[in-house]
Amino acid sequence: MQNRVVHVFYHGRKVGRVALADARTAAFEYDGEWIADGFSISPFSMPLAKKVFLAPREPFDGNFGVFNDSIPDGWGRLLIDRLLRKNGVNPAEVSILDRLALVGASGMGALEYQPAEPLPAAPAANDLNVLAKEAAAILHDRPYTGQALADLVKLGGSSGGARPKVLLTIDGEEWLVKFRAAVDPKNIGKKEYQYALLARKAGLDFPAARLFEGKYFGARRFDRRAGEKVFMLSASALLDASHRYPTLDYVDLLNAALKLTRDYGEAEKLFRQMCFNVFYHNRDDHAKNFSFLYTGKRWTVSPPYDLVYAEGMGGEHATTIDGAGKDPTPDDLMRVAAKTGIKNARKIIEEVSAAGGSRAAGAGIF
Repeated sequence: MQNRVVHVFYHGRKVGRVALADARTAAFEYDGEWIADGFSISPFSMPLAKKVFLAPREPFDGNFGVFNDSIPDGWGRLLIDRLLRKNGVNPAEVSILDRLALVGASGMGALEYQPAEPLPAAPAANDLNVLAKEAAAILHDRPYTGQALADLVKLGGSSGGARPKVLLTIDGEEWLVKFRAAVDPKNIGKKEYQYALLARKAGLDFPAARLFEGKYFGARRFDRRAGEKVFMLSASALLDASHRYPTLDYVDLLNAALKLTRDYGEAEKLFRQMCFNVFYHNRDDHAKNFSFLYTGKRWTVSPPYDLVYAEGMGGEHATTIDGAGKDPTPDDLMRVAAKTGIKNARKIIEEVSAAGGSRAAGAGIF
């Protein structure tokens, strides 16, 4: 793999091309026809213009945030790197362009990359128990077959996050199904399902969720609608904010949402999610756990995802609440509202708190 240029596509149309300005820095140029009637794929840092954009060195190791969203991290990267090593390739020597080529048309969101490096064919069956067993073997460095790795790369190699997961079509709909990671409690799937139900009760627009086989949490993909790919951009990519260490505050996140969507209703969605994370102890609220969708007409806040009890780094929220990272209070929430113009803040706080009854105390609820 030594790709010199990778072309970026959206719904069959060429968006532009990515090349390397040097060994570790990406450059991007929009296609002329896309400039005429397309949209900015990263509105704050890559406006529609006839110019060559150079990616900053940080925080994405010389890549642009929008393309970094496409490249799997965590579990997905582990799988891809195992597959590369199995084929005699040192992952450290694989360039940004090569990793985009490996994504091809299989990434989250709607962007596709050409030329694409072929991946193994998908398995004929979607046996969740077998896939979970194979995932655990790979995660714990136990012996696994080459086909097990190939199957999981095909089904989950484009996904991010620490927990093993696969992307499946079930009853004609596309789902993301998670398995247990080494540090998770045995009933993590049930816990995440309970959080999904609680999130809906608290007024969050959580996507359809199911508990498969009584233990595997699954959520219907919101980056797919009626078989069409939906453009998705994480807050991490939009704001050039790392998700690996705390770099973001909810004040900045809500103000960015207002600037992007021009809709206080969309910012209120993030305010409600912030309240949920605070009341129900989800401190893993880093910059990649918030996203925005573009459907061709307007930007909106995506449905929430990855909601579950989490201690966070050092017991603090990855995204601070007007500077408060540990044990934020309703007063902190109200200060965020005051600084971002959220008018219904007190009502939202009360609704989210009431959803969990006496359990909404900032400690573990399940």
